[in-house]
Amino acid sequence: MASFIIKPAHLRCVLRTGRLINEHRTRNTLCSVRSYATEGDNRTPKIYTKTGDKGFSSTFTGERRPKEDHIFEALGNTDELSSAIGLAREFCVDKGHTFTDQLDKIQCILQDVGSNIATPRSSARESHTKRTKFTATPIADLEIWIDKFTAELPPLTSFILPSGGKSSAALHLARTVCRRAERSVAPIVRSGEADPDVAKFLNRLSDYLFTLARYAAMKEGSEEKIYKRPE
Repeated sequence: MASFIIKPAHLRCVLRTGRLINEHRTRNTLCSVRSYATEGDNRTPKIYTKTGDKGFSSTFTGERRPKEDHIFEALGNTDELSSAIGLAREFCVDKGHTFTDQLDKIQCILQDVGSNIATPRSSARESHTKRTKFTATPIADLEIWIDKFTAELPPLTSFILPSGGKSSAALHLARTVCRRAERSVAPIVRSGEADPDVAKFLNRLSDYLFTLARYAAMKEGSEEKIYKRPE
């Protein structure tokens, strides 16, 4: 069971990554959200803890690191990616696209990505790694989705610019954030602090977002701008 924990007062999204996409056809609930209040404790937890006021934060293993540490840089980029996908999803919902459930699932999987990043192997116990292990299952599902959308798209013969309507442009923006997240995760994976499948997932996700941006433009009948050398 993987969970992305930032602060005890925050809520978390809990899901089993390996089963998420395979079960989505029969389950409507993607995330189970719960607070960290003790059973029977009706007090509302505060959103602020003041534990980061001195410029340090905690990993899931309890290790305190400065906030500019590469772990937190990668977590921030992953969080920003989920936010960018959430914004793109809203544009897609407005246009009636049928693929938005995939974006819901991806946002939940990114919570699992964050869980894995937040559990550096150098300070993790076996109980930590078992809870935050990231598998290759979501990567395979992304590839299936990419192939499905690609089969419906016209061949790509020129460089295209982020365009094609609000849905498409927002998905392109999410793609660029995904690339940044991937770059920040790469050294963490190389050092053995995170599962290799985390980097692979982000790599495949950027391809998915690119393909989906083109697909959204096609479905909306919006023209994609083609790169032309300025004269």
